[in-house]
Amino acid sequence: MEPIGAEERDAVRGLLGAVNEGLGAPMAPAWEAAFREVPRHAFLPETVWVGEDLVECSRDAAPGEWLRHAYADTAVVTQVNDGEAAAEPGERWASCSASAPSIVFRMLDTLDVRPGHRVLEIGTGTGWNAGLLAHRLGPGLVTTIEVDPVLAAQAVGRLERVGLDAEVIQGDGARGHAAGGPYERVIATCSVRAVPPAWIGQTRPGGVVLVPWESPWFCYGLLRLTVDGYGGASGFFSPHSAFMLMRGQRTDLRIYRDVVRDSHVPVESTTRLSPWAVAGDDWAAQFAVGLQLPDVWRTWHDDPDVEGVASRLWLATTDAASWAAVDWDGRSSGRFTVWEYGPRRLWGMVEAAYHWWRGAGCPGPERFGLTVAPDGTHVRWLDTPDNAVPVPPRPSAPDHEVPARCGTNTP
Repeated sequence: MEPIGAEERDAVRGLLGAVNEGLGAPMAPAWEAAFREVPRHAFLPETVWVGEDLVECSRDAAPGEWLRHAYADTAVVTQVNDGEAAAEPGERWASCSASAPSIVFRMLDTLDVRPGHRVLEIGTGTGWNAGLLAHRLGPGLVTTIEVDPVLAAQAVGRLERVGLDAEVIQGDGARGHAAGGPYERVIATCSVRAVPPAWIGQTRPGGVVLVPWESPWFCYGLLRLTVDGYGGASGFFSPHSAFMLMRGQRTDLRIYRDVVRDSHVPVESTTRLSPWAVAGDDWAAQFAVGLQLPDVWRTWHDDPDVEGVASRLWLATTDAASWAAVDWDGRSSGRFTVWEYGPRRLWGMVEAAYHWWRGAGCPGPERFGLTVAPDGTHVRWLDTPDNAVPVPPRPSAPDHEVPARCGTNTP
């Protein structure tokens, strides 16, 4: 293992303080020991990408800046474009990252590992998370799966260099790894839109499956399932984490390339519900809408080249059969133009989902839960499993002004 110098030790101390502040309490002593003895920088590649523009940062060219990113309580992108070359910065997109340390330790604490537990991790990435688990549990108890062969090989080398025993499997994480199970704990470091049955099937009754959640509408939430012994699992969400989607569940859709056609003739209407109320800064509202509309995605188009339109919210189904657009003219705050096409009136469905959420008291993610039935069916619920979330939503309530207490109504 490479020696840790004074500069690295100072960085570790600074990050520990930031993580504890982010967690709201000091991390457990066993995890603090792992934090100190499994240095994050030892698991990062020589080149990382930072900021919204994914600016390249090389350890050789800028060692101080590289180390600063290694020990900041933020995510660091460690691979772009699935490892393929991208000549121009504008062509880069993040395909792997080292998660913010406070999120890493929050998830590890939520996982609640005990001595002797066998753990399966989905999404090895850099290998740091697997290394922390291996430090805590000891040799022979941690199995981690990585779909990308290059990332898997790099993680093997890093774990070997720091002297930690975690088995790295290169393959499809959705299939799990039955040969290493059954497991007491399964943890994913990529988000999912549906929990793969193998993760539940390879977990002992009473065991825990912890997964970041994503709907096409909004990537947010952490789901902690307890396996019931009958082929199913159930549990609550919490309002933490936003991870990259598991590669096997990705959808690559673009409005003008895949959805909207010149031949489409949309229906025009108006709404008083601001698009920012359902796709703005209110994460609880977005989470609730996404749970109710599991096949609807959205994207903003600011300053479209359309006369009288300052901003447009696009909505579409993942099968590209229906779409909607909600326009703001840049002046009014209580009237928006709606265009809808296809067999489903998507904006009306979004309004219904939003009004249902408001009628339920504007619950946050922690009041929602999910049950995975033995046949793989996902049932979303509020407070208790017998109170199912409406999917698809019931007809929308009459439109009206929305009090600010439950969400932003202004652009």
